[in-house]
This record gives sequence, structure tokens and C-alpha cells, in this order.
Amino acid sequence: MATTSQVALYLNNWTADLEATRLAGIDFARRALRVAGDDPYVLANAAYALGLFGEDIAVAHALMDRSLQLNPNFAWGWLRSGWLRLWAGKHDVGIKHCEASIRLSPRESRSGPYLGIGMGYFFTRRLHEAAEMFRLAIQEKSSWAPTYRFLASCYAHMGRLEDAKETVRRLRTFTPVVIPNADHWRVREDREFYLDGLRLAAGERR
Repeated sequence: MATTSQVALYLNNWTADLEATRLAGIDFARRALRVAGDDPYVLANAAYALGLFGEDIAVAHALMDRSLQLNPNFAWGWLRSGWLRLWAGKHDVGIKHCEASIRLSPRESRSGPYLGIGMGYFFTRRLHEAAEMFRLAIQEKSSWAPTYRFLASCYAHMGRLEDAKETVRRLRTFTPVVIPNADHWRVREDREFYLDGLRLAAGERR
């Protein structure tokens, strides 16, 4: 749970020291693995945190695979796995894993899976479908900063600059950080595509 808290702080920029938050998240994840490395929940959350915080993505994948081997019906694990695959540039696999999490737990909030599926569409340039998924994610969870950032970038790449700017305006009502650190997106082209659209939406380039 401590690791998960550091993840939320980092992704939403709810911290004045991102590097300290990153290091704390890595430390908590490693400590959790030492004492409960055979627990699917611990494995999935530790893998997700290590992947987010810049550790070896292949190691994070192996930990996640172990979690899903121990509990193939673990919806939360499939969602976390989807995110890891997306960060590594495996967009189609990431989409499938997010969809699996919905099938396995249809009563849970779908904001996370919708966002993950939308990101997969976004990076494969299926922008209209991506925007729809981002809007659905916002309906389920209206205060998660990453969703607004991706929707703004998506609108900008679609040429819908007024919608992009409005999305940034809404984002700024709960965070001053529009352009985040995006190093966890391991594929340079993906990272640049995302940030270029976001800069355009924020009026930082024309």
C-alpha cells in the first residue's frame, strides 16, 4: 500500500520532490517483495511500481507474469500488466490485458482500463477511438490528471485545438503540472508523440 501511494503521488505530481517519491516507491516495492514475494497482489503492484519508476522493464514483466501465473483470474493484475506492456510499446498486448481486467471484474470502476485501452489506441494512431475511451475514463473518474493529459494531446493531434485547450483548462483546476515527466514510456517515439501533442494543447508550441 505504501508503494501504491507513492505511485499516485508521482503520477499526479502531488509531491514537491518527484525523485524522492520515485526512490521511496522503489524501496517500498523491493521491501514488499522480500517479505511477500509469493503474493499475486504484492507481485503485481511491485512490478507496476518498478516499471513506472524506471527500473528494468523486463524484470517488471517477469514479476507481473508470475503474479498472473499464481492467480490467472486476478483482474487488478491484468490491468497492471496492461499498463506495463503499454509502457514497453506493446500496445496491442496492453489493450488485450486491459480488456481482460474488465471481463474478470465487470462491476469495478472502468476508469483505469478505459484509460489504458485509450492509450493503446492513441499510440497506434486510432485517435477517434482513443478520445472516446479517454472521455469514458473521465466519466468514471473525473480527477485523474493523466487522463486529461492524454485527452488533450489526442485532441491536439486530431486538430481539435479548442477542445485540447479546454481540456488543459480543466486539468489546471486540480494540478498546475500540465507537462509531466514521461520517462516511463520506454519507446522514444511514443513519448515524443504524447508530449508534442500536450505541448501544443498547452500553447507551448505552434
